[in-house]
Amino acid sequence: MMAFAAIQGRFNDLSPNLRGAAFLMVAALFFSIMVALIKVLGQKYHITQILFVRQLVMTLIVLPVIWRDFPGALKTNNLSLQLLRIVVALTAMLLGFSAVIHLKLADATALGFAKSFFVTIFAVLILKETVGIRRWAAVAIGFLGVLVMLRPGADAFSIYGAFSVMSAGCAGLVMIIIRYMSRTDSPTTILTFQALGVGLVIAIPAIWFWQRPDMTEWIIMIAMGVVSYFAQMCNIYAYKWGEASVLASLDYMRLLYAAILGYLLFSNLPGIQTWIGASIIIAASIYTIRREAMRKQALVCGPQGRGISN
Repeated sequence: MMAFAAIQGRFNDLSPNLRGAAFLMVAALFFSIMVALIKVLGQKYHITQILFVRQLVMTLIVLPVIWRDFPGALKTNNLSLQLLRIVVALTAMLLGFSAVIHLKLADATALGFAKSFFVTIFAVLILKETVGIRRWAAVAIGFLGVLVMLRPGADAFSIYGAFSVMSAGCAGLVMIIIRYMSRTDSPTTILTFQALGVGLVIAIPAIWFWQRPDMTEWIIMIAMGVVSYFAQMCNIYAYKWGEASVLASLDYMRLLYAAILGYLLFSNLPGIQTWIGASIIIAASIYTIRREAMRKQALVCGPQGRGISN
């Protein structure tokens, strides 16, 4: 206990950005372990069964939070948006997990980084946010990196690469929907609809495709759900303490972790196209996130910042 208290004391002495960075590095590792476990399970089990068990485990973990405000947690001012979010989130997971199972881990991870570009596009189309020429240029360059990795028209093209990009698009749309709903709905309501809604919808195909796991496979499935939960919690705490513009570049450690796990577990390494495309995507993503942080800073500083366009 004394050793733990000493470690906690040293951690509290760190700057907020360093604390955020520490949590983000752990989150990136957990997310990478999660997708590796999904890939392992996907060699035998249908994607809906994997997703159902993951959702069930995560729901059981957060059940005390949901139960404290139930059934009030189901009260929403945006029922149609809640239902749309469930459909889009489920689509993102089905496409993304399928890509993870069939692609190299590093490839699926790198293509998933395109989410930040879709967030920019949907923010303009749905939230009517103003985006200037430099951020549009970053989005265009980022999608150039996606094309380098996908290589459409080439023999190496894979439909699962397209799945990964579509999953990133759906994930970006989910973020915009949450941003919009958070104006009127509580975080607990948003969490409850996600946990229960996705679980109930995916249960039907999961039962249809169900295969009975053995004890080892049950352990892997439960571990996948637990790791998924802690990955998301570490990510939340990272951005609670650290600035998004500072943490943005560290989140791309997922690519390195994915490459290492891909080699250790599946004996494959990403090719040169992956590294080139991923470098373009990451550079454009970091620029986009930093410009967003600068825009918000300028808006806070004074009226002169209200006309900024990035």
